[in-house]
Amino acid sequence: MTQLTLVIGNKNYSSWSWRPWLAMKQAGLDFAEIRIPLDTPTSHQEIRRYSPSGRVPVLLHNDLTIWESLAICEYVAEGFAPNLWPKDTAARAVARSVSTEMHAGFVSLRQNMPMDCRSRHPGLGMNASVQADVDRITAIWRECREKFGDGGDLLFGHFTIADAMFAPVVSRFVTYEVHLDSVAQAYAEAVWALPAMQEWVLAANNEVESIETIQH
Repeated sequence: MTQLTLVIGNKNYSSWSWRPWLAMKQAGLDFAEIRIPLDTPTSHQEIRRYSPSGRVPVLLHNDLTIWESLAICEYVAEGFAPNLWPKDTAARAVARSVSTEMHAGFVSLRQNMPMDCRSRHPGLGMNASVQADVDRITAIWRECREKFGDGGDLLFGHFTIADAMFAPVVSRFVTYEVHLDSVAQAYAEAVWALPAMQEWVLAANNEVESIETIQH
């Protein structure tokens, strides 16, 4: 198999890069990594070498270029790691639904609590619209855990793309010390404890770039 190559942004700031990276790591895939720091004078030009959208992440495989986090995760699941989706039809449909909702929604959370996984800002950014996003996210977590979570600590028991999609939200909740109910807190702790999560966070802490405010 020709090597998979994932083009990503800064690990401290690029939540969209984190999602497929985590999914591929959890699937045990061997892949190369090209990291392009964001928000520099040459960022856009460098990203454009790989990405038709001018954004990260991008997956390169043979002559194929796949962009957008969820599309990359789908490609990886279809071609290399089918266990990244639940086997049960109903569970798989719900996993896709919540993954897509995460991909498209929660704008207030993104805008007011930008990703910065090496920092701690207790309570910063919280307002009524952010709390509404938090309430919806934790409701998703509780419902998935209750209906499909047997056999493990994650949304559908074992690790799925749905967990990858919500992993940067877990990081935001850690950074901003968002109060969670007991079920959501247990789930967040299970995600945060994944070795691949800690590998990413360690790399983020070792980065030298600092960006004032960035929403990813």
